[in-house]
Amino acid sequence: MASHRRPKQPSRARVTFFGATAVATVALSSQTAQADPAPSVQDVQEEVDRLYQEAEAATEEYNGAKEREEELQAEVEELQDSTARGQEELNELRSTLGSVASAQYRNGGLDPSLHLFLSSDPDAYLDQASTLDQVSGKQAETLRLIEERQRTLDQQRQEATDRLAELEELRGELGDQKDTIQGKLNDAQSLLNTLTEEERQRIADEEAAAAAEAEARATRDASSRSGGAGSGGGGGTIAGTGTSTSYGVAALNAAAGKIGAPYVWGATGPSSFDCSGLTSWAFGQAGVSLPRTSQAQAGMGPALSQSQLAPGDLVFFYSDLHHVGIYAGNGQIIHAPRPGASVEYLSINAMPFQYGVRVG
Repeated sequence: MASHRRPKQPSRARVTFFGATAVATVALSSQTAQADPAPSVQDVQEEVDRLYQEAEAATEEYNGAKEREEELQAEVEELQDSTARGQEELNELRSTLGSVASAQYRNGGLDPSLHLFLSSDPDAYLDQASTLDQVSGKQAETLRLIEERQRTLDQQRQEATDRLAELEELRGELGDQKDTIQGKLNDAQSLLNTLTEEERQRIADEEAAAAAEAEARATRDASSRSGGAGSGGGGGTIAGTGTSTSYGVAALNAAAGKIGAPYVWGATGPSSFDCSGLTSWAFGQAGVSLPRTSQAQAGMGPALSQSQLAPGDLVFFYSDLHHVGIYAGNGQIIHAPRPGASVEYLSINAMPFQYGVRVG
């Protein structure tokens, strides 16, 4: 029920998501300890909002780790395939040389090169110049190739072993992060359950009204915008003065088509999204590949102030950049907010804006 929106008349300061609503937290615990009346709706909203922010930050960490897991899995598979091919080639080379050895043995002796092949220390044997003089060019080349392939094979096997160990460790971390996220979401739901049905409905109605107002403003701006330039805003909103890119406009249109799609942490569409999942999916529809996490997406270009924003720019929030949306013009953004909510329009001033980035 709580969201990214700032309370209309907060009774206490809100800082970063780690330190947010410290007073509210103390109030909740002290009221419980002293058997005082239940915390106010405002207190519950602020504490739930803090928990959602922490869950979202943990989600972005999870997304980054998940992306690394996929990369490691691909590396492991490539190393395993390469190792298998290398072993087949090595077996063929050894088989060829073994056939020659058998033939020479039947004919009464072994070529020095085959002594080299059967030696327990081939490198030392090859270092003996007098021996090399007796080895035929073709057989020497085969022997050297065998040794080279064997070294490469050993190296690939060690790399695969190292990657597998890293992958196993990372999967353990992913499990821990899942538990952390789910724990915070469960805590938030437990707090919401302390409210009456009437109180929860009032909060839902306020959020719906704010979302409808934001969507109306964005719709008006879209209808009046021409040439992709940001239009002026009213009522204290920030008017973007930058120039939209074709990629940004296409991504904005794709995201707008997902208004109402549910937030699901870790989801990248097409039917549900988390915040960076929505932006990466939307730009993907425009033919642009974005990194998976909000923090990585924040490095896609130079930082833009609010006054420089144009529709289609990425916009980032909170000091650790754990939330991202797409600027829609007229001081509004499109974003995937939090569990229990859906992709929506929202005022850019509802969260602590850090900077924007123009893609393309």
